[in-house]
Amino acid sequence: MTYATITPPQAEALTLAETKAHLRLDGEHEDALLISLIQTARAYLERQTGLCLMRQSLRLYLDDWPRDGVIQIAKGPVQAIEKILVFDDAGDPQDVTATDKLLDGEARPARLWLRTPRAPGQPLNGIEIDFTAGFGESGADVPDTLKRAMLIHIAHMFAFRGAVSAADQPAGVPAGYERLIGPFRRMGL
Repeated sequence: MTYATITPPQAEALTLAETKAHLRLDGEHEDALLISLIQTARAYLERQTGLCLMRQSLRLYLDDWPRDGVIQIAKGPVQAIEKILVFDDAGDPQDVTATDKLLDGEARPARLWLRTPRAPGQPLNGIEIDFTAGFGESGADVPDTLKRAMLIHIAHMFAFRGAVSAADQPAGVPAGYERLIGPFRRMGL
C-alpha cells in the first residue's frame, strides 16, 4: 500500500495573518520564514495523524484486493473516489470507477468496498485508486484544535529559528502539542 500526492493542497490551514497575530509580529521581514513554517507544521501534523487538513488529490497503489473486500484508506477524511484503475497482465488499465461501491470516508481509516472487483493481472501496483481527501478548501473547515496545535508548533520552530535552520525543522515539538493532536491520532498495535 503506497500513497502518492497528485494535487497538493492549494491553501494552508493557517493564514499568514493568523500566524503573525499568534506570534504578535508586525512587518513583513519574517513572512517567507513564516510561510515555510506553516507548511512544515501542516505536513508534520498530517504525518502524525494520517489526516489531510486541506483538500488534496491522492493516489493509493495496491497489489491486490484485500481478502475481506474492504480497502482501508489511511489518509482522510476521504471526500470522494475519483478513479479506480485495475491493470491487466499486459499493463493496460481498465477503468472500474463505475463499479457498484460503498465509501465510508469519515471512518478512521476510511473504508471502500466494491461489489465485484476485477482481479489485477499486474503483480505489483495492479490497482490505482485516485481520491480526494481533506477537511475542505479553507482553514475554516479544519478543526480548531488542530490549528491551535499548528500555531504552538510554529511558535516553537520560530523561537528556535537561529539554532535550527528552516530546512531541518521540525527539530522538536512543544509541550502540549501531543495532547492537542492525541484525539486525532490513529493508534496501532
